[in-house]
Amino acid sequence: MQDITLRVARKEDCPRIMELIRELAEYENSVHEVTVSPAAFEAAGFGPDPVWKAFVATVPVPDGEQIIGFALYYIRYSTWKGCRLYLEDIVVTSSWRGKGVGKLLFDQLITEAKEKQFSGITFQVLEWNEPAINFYKKYTDKFEPEWTNVRIELS
Repeated sequence: MQDITLRVARKEDCPRIMELIRELAEYENSVHEVTVSPAAFEAAGFGPDPVWKAFVATVPVPDGEQIIGFALYYIRYSTWKGCRLYLEDIVVTSSWRGKGVGKLLFDQLITEAKEKQFSGITFQVLEWNEPAINFYKKYTDKFEPEWTNVRIELS
């Protein structure tokens, strides 16, 4: 197996991260839901007021490195718990799933949350996504079925 490296995402990583976002959307049969433009995505992470951060997993290739996964997060504030890391998405490209890349990324998120002294990590998982649920069960048994997701679309 090739050497996997984790690093903080950079602006030039945005096109590849968007490719992986589309790969996730295809897996979830929701490609039509991905409406963010590449420019808006980049600005949200690397503009004057960035709202997200990410770690990327890379492997060496002849001309540099290839991003094979990412974990994108932002800071959420809970009136009950204080600052928490909110994991928006963790994605590993299909050919690298099951090889420990997700674990490396998730462990990095835990380290980040501890270093920043956050009170925890929050995220969502689709109820039908058994591989993801089984992955998260290695870390926690705190699934909250009593909560209902609500959203308002503005565009």
